[in-house]
Amino acid sequence: MSRTTIWNLASALAILTSLALGLPGSALAQQSSVVKYKTAKVEGLDIFYREAGPQDAPTILLLHGFPTSSQMFRNLIPALSDKYHLIAPDYPGYGHSSMPSHDKFSYTFDHLAQVIDKFTEQVGLTNYALYVQDYGAPIGFRLAAQHPERITAIVVQNGNAYEEGLDNDFWQPVKAYWNQPTNQEKRDALRQLLTYDATKWQYVHGVKDPELVSPDGPAEDQFLLDRPGNNEIQLDMFLSYGSNPPLYPKWQEYFRKHQPPMLIAWGKNDLIFPAAGAEPYKRDLKTLEFHLLDAGHFALESNWPEIAALMRDFLDKHATK
Repeated sequence: MSRTTIWNLASALAILTSLALGLPGSALAQQSSVVKYKTAKVEGLDIFYREAGPQDAPTILLLHGFPTSSQMFRNLIPALSDKYHLIAPDYPGYGHSSMPSHDKFSYTFDHLAQVIDKFTEQVGLTNYALYVQDYGAPIGFRLAAQHPERITAIVVQNGNAYEEGLDNDFWQPVKAYWNQPTNQEKRDALRQLLTYDATKWQYVHGVKDPELVSPDGPAEDQFLLDRPGNNEIQLDMFLSYGSNPPLYPKWQEYFRKHQPPMLIAWGKNDLIFPAAGAEPYKRDLKTLEFHLLDAGHFALESNWPEIAALMRDFLDKHATK
């Protein structure tokens, strides 16, 4: 019997036993595990976020990727909220946060990291573990490099910090746009990445059992992508991604100097951020737990019980209040 199966059975048995016996505190535990949907005001914007878990428990800040939002953590948050305090915000232009037009708001990774940094202060986070995926990595690593004293641990799931992770065919048209940022043809060539077919492909490609992937995820993402003006926001973000590789040496220096405990839980079948991007973390981290999962880009869709179990083992050792 696998560790994941044992964990799932143990968790279910504990909940059923608590309910059956009416143990003191069981109702309170259930209440702290309920996900709440909140909004914070940052730079005049409404930043939507999901929150669950005991306020006095170690905090995990969950940072989503493209083209999704905090909804990507809809399975993970309840799986960990009995023991951890989890907060998952939507960036401006994503999910249910404010979406100012791209000519009135600078949609860059620097600016989004600035907003999320202010968000953490607004909601009172003084230290936290990071969970980063896709776009969440360059946002989270900006926060970590700026405030190393706040970071207790990092979970990386298909999030890049090394040149090796961008050396594949997927990135060629994106890099062409970086090289000619005023070329409308190069910009327009990326619009195909904003279609439902492209969104669904991100969810199901590389998944061992597609029946584990709920259709609700890509459907919600596409509904929000299709809002008037959002396509221009996403194209601005594709261009801004070119600001990340020049920062890789700075982030790698942060890894080497501060040695944050790190868990790699990476979908090895991802064609956007392939496993080649996971391997280099081994060069710079001394406390590293490394797992390549039989999953795709959105590994939480198919492998969330496995990732939750890995996180429990890892965070029990390294996450602090």
